[in-house]
Amino acid sequence: MSDWFSGPRPRVIAHRGLALGAPENTLLAFVQAMAIGVTHLETDVHATSDGVAVISHDPDLGRLTGDSTPLASRTRDELRRVRLGADQTVSTLADLLDALPDAFFNIDLKVDAVVEPAVAAIDAARACDRVLITSFDDRRRQRALDALPGVATSPGSRGVVAAALAGRLRAPMIARRVFDSVDALQIPEHHRGVRILTPELVRLAHNRGVEVHVWTVNDPADMRRLLDLGVDGLITDRADLALDVVAARA
Repeated sequence: MSDWFSGPRPRVIAHRGLALGAPENTLLAFVQAMAIGVTHLETDVHATSDGVAVISHDPDLGRLTGDSTPLASRTRDELRRVRLGADQTVSTLADLLDALPDAFFNIDLKVDAVVEPAVAAIDAARACDRVLITSFDDRRRQRALDALPGVATSPGSRGVVAAALAGRLRAPMIARRVFDSVDALQIPEHHRGVRILTPELVRLAHNRGVEVHVWTVNDPADMRRLLDLGVDGLITDRADLALDVVAARA
């Protein structure tokens, strides 16, 4: 089992860091999360035009800076000059892995072009044991897994659909096919009005040794309710509130 799963549960996984007074997905946001006791950080990677994995949820910086130029058409050097606020800039994945050697990362591969640069950064940092790879695209995710043997992972869209079906039908055979190839199931509670998370799904996952993490949970009442269902991790924009909820249950 990967070191990613060391430490106590339930896990608080800081979604894009802790963006209170800091832009999301910046080094400052991640440092702020770790400063309050978070060990697990969720982030997203895109590729630059010169093949560097950079930290961003969106394919451009329009939401943060007003500039909608695609990241894929910009070089790493160009992005170094961009200011996102709070004197932060766009980090590379390599920068992040190097700057936070004690952090565990949940890395969402956003585009096909980022697979090789992300793999190279993880491999160079010898960070396989502190990384969990995910992507909505199963083929993209599998390419990264093939290049990083033993790295932790959660299922893509097809796997999540199959897992939800297993939970609704109480079908352990379907669950086995999904869960035997992953380490965690990371899901929303609902998707497009359909309930994904059920007590039966949690039970099926746990029977196969798979953790269940729910995103994106920002309300303390929801956090408590989900923990009562037995989920193992909360992926949240408000890691500060989640840590308080977890501490109150200790």
